[in-house]
Amino acid sequence: MEGEDRDLSRVAQEPENRRQRMVKALWISIWLVYLSAPVTDLVGGGHSAGARLLGGLGLVSFVAWYLVLIFRTARPLPVRRVLFSVAVLAALATVMSLSLGREWLVLFVYVAICSGAALPAEYSRWTVLGATALLAVTANAVPRGTAYLAGLLIPALMGGFAMVGIRAMIRTTKELREARATVAQLAANEERLRMARDLHDLLGHSLSLITLKSELAGRMLPGQPEAAARQVADIEQVSRQALVDVREAVSGYRRPTLPGELAGARTALAAAGVLADLPEPPEDDLPEEAESVLAWSLREAVTNVVRHSGAKRCRVTLGTRQTLDGPVAELTVTDDGTASGPSTPGNGLTGLTERLEALGGTLSAGPTGRTGFALTARVPLGSRP
Repeated sequence: MEGEDRDLSRVAQEPENRRQRMVKALWISIWLVYLSAPVTDLVGGGHSAGARLLGGLGLVSFVAWYLVLIFRTARPLPVRRVLFSVAVLAALATVMSLSLGREWLVLFVYVAICSGAALPAEYSRWTVLGATALLAVTANAVPRGTAYLAGLLIPALMGGFAMVGIRAMIRTTKELREARATVAQLAANEERLRMARDLHDLLGHSLSLITLKSELAGRMLPGQPEAAARQVADIEQVSRQALVDVREAVSGYRRPTLPGELAGARTALAAAGVLADLPEPPEDDLPEEAESVLAWSLREAVTNVVRHSGAKRCRVTLGTRQTLDGPVAELTVTDDGTASGPSTPGNGLTGLTERLEALGGTLSAGPTGRTGFALTARVPLGSRP
């Protein structure tokens, strides 16, 4: 049943590009295989030439109208127009079933499915029942039609209501995506506002003080050069402190975290077609500086894997271990590529080494054999329990 729902979902979705249009056309073509019964009856059912001609024209019209409705399921169409189209399809199915025989009763299944796919739920739940009821009435009016009734009622009901549910699911999914995009935009706006507030709080007082002291120094300069020099020295001190405050604030905004970098690594490796084996974020809280430098190490290593290695697999391990010098946190990134780093250390590895050495850590990076590359970053944790 789950497989059938997935197949129906391809019929209900609106294609967004050429590939999706081709996939949808393929699935619709598969469903049209069930029209083999009326086609076979049309060819070898013993009908007259006139009946064959009219039956063929009616079948072509039915399929064309059905395809138009199915291909426009997700686009807003006037409900009256869709109801009229469903009524035309139901009328064609009724006339051809009564005129040509029980093999044509399968057309009512298509009527139920397209009404469930093309109409809003408040209408489709009734039209599906109506198409099924009309199928039952017509089957009783067609010679030996009741023999086909049991095999057609369930597909008509289940197919029609499955399309109703899938249409609602697709609409909900679109609304959820739009809501997520809105939330992300609001979060970005809130972050910009927070940064603006913080920078205003950091610089507002300092810049105001610099302005006042500059004006005071300007007034003192002709007659009191020593006092003006003291004001200029104060301006320099305030400026330096403001610069330090801004750098600390910006570095705080840019500080990476291991959970965030692990999630970014998973996305980047998947986009590059690399099979990733990544650990879960550490449960124990690492010191802020240690977590930050390990997160930078993970980012640099994954960037090298994606850009330079040509690897098929990448494995990341993260943990703590005891050494003679005390506990250390260790991050290792290995791959099976040819060279996941430049032949000589670039700015990325050089900067990473400097970050680790500033905390007493070490970085080792190099090939592991004919193929493969490994990067290991270690940072001491100090006196941890």
